[in-house]
Amino acid sequence: MTPSPLADLASVVREAQRRGFVGDAPAGDAVEHARGFAAGVDAPPRRFLDLGSGGGLPGLVLLELWPAASVVLVDANQKRCAFLRDAVDALGLDGRAEVLEGRAEALGRRSGLRGGFDAVTARGFGRPGITAECAAPFLRPGGLLVVSEPPVDPDAPAAAERWPAEGLAVCGLGPERTWVTRFHYRSLRQLVPCPERYPRRVGIPAKRPLF
Repeated sequence: MTPSPLADLASVVREAQRRGFVGDAPAGDAVEHARGFAAGVDAPPRRFLDLGSGGGLPGLVLLELWPAASVVLVDANQKRCAFLRDAVDALGLDGRAEVLEGRAEALGRRSGLRGGFDAVTARGFGRPGITAECAAPFLRPGGLLVVSEPPVDPDAPAAAERWPAEGLAVCGLGPERTWVTRFHYRSLRQLVPCPERYPRRVGIPAKRPLF
């Protein structure tokens, strides 16, 4: 029997890179970056959603760190979702990981998904206003949105400008904390249920971001 090319997380990352689903950083660095999402989360979630999961980062890596958790891996691309299903099967995670193909704007209104998660992770999903609007509908009150941030650049807008409190409040979110490993991260807290008007129709958040 031919061994699966997706037998461990490093091989999943390498195969995702070969297919163009993940950047070309060394596989070990990509896994380390994914692990960093957990460093600022005090209580592991029971159920979390990985937004725009692509090659499975950080969702599949976080499952290893959070052994009692389950994850829904969301991506709008058919080929990436097929890859994710193969990876879930090869890693023996069928009972803990579900792959959903679709746009976040549509899935965020689905019963069983809306308000159904303790955390949402997003690695390079989109601009802050897009990410906030697409993630907030999935979060229960008290849940966390955890995002990867760009390296600190003295010429770039400050984090408070990128994630303005007044803009976050529109979809029920509030600033939480930041942390740094080798990489930079931010968490935001779902303070109240996301208002029913969000997310807007498919494509609208990207065309007219909240902030």
